[in-house]
Amino acid sequence: MSESLHTLAGRCRHAQEIRKSRFLAQAAPVETIEQALAFLHQVAEADATHNCWAYRIGQDYRFNDDGEPGGTAGRPILQAIEGAGMDRVMVVITRWYGGIKLGAGGLMRAYGGTAAECLRLAARHPIVAMVRVAVRCAFAELPLLKLRLQELGAQVEGESFDATGATLTCTLPAGQADEAQARVTALTRGRAGLRRLD
Repeated sequence: MSESLHTLAGRCRHAQEIRKSRFLAQAAPVETIEQALAFLHQVAEADATHNCWAYRIGQDYRFNDDGEPGGTAGRPILQAIEGAGMDRVMVVITRWYGGIKLGAGGLMRAYGGTAAECLRLAARHPIVAMVRVAVRCAFAELPLLKLRLQELGAQVEGESFDATGATLTCTLPAGQADEAQARVTALTRGRAGLRRLD
């Protein structure tokens, strides 16, 4: 697998015919197992011979052959996801049987190849590692602090207030954490710093 992982920018599809069987690959970016299974239920075709699938979400992965011989559909789809350097992706391949048996090797090539081509053609974007941080500051510093952190790609999760000041909680790209720390220190004249929450 490549060092920097990507996910899909949106849903994508790719169809092809192999020895009279029709194969339709549909893929989507997913953040949770529940989203992956919901996508399966949305796109699975009731009139198809098989709806085989695989997903990878970080260290979680699963695949299903949906009645095809064991290891000939779901695993090749998962291998296509990994081979494309993808994560947080669900791929469903629907097959309508055309009357010609493909054999185990033919099925593996058909499912793996259809998935790989679907992912190759898809728009993608890199997965950026994020960190959760909190910063405590004076009321007057909060608006400028939020602005400077958002310039680094931070997404505000929440703000809380008490009698002595405010606490800002946000996520930001891990690669920007040092710069964010420097900005917080400069803006608060050393009175505040980032505290990692994860």
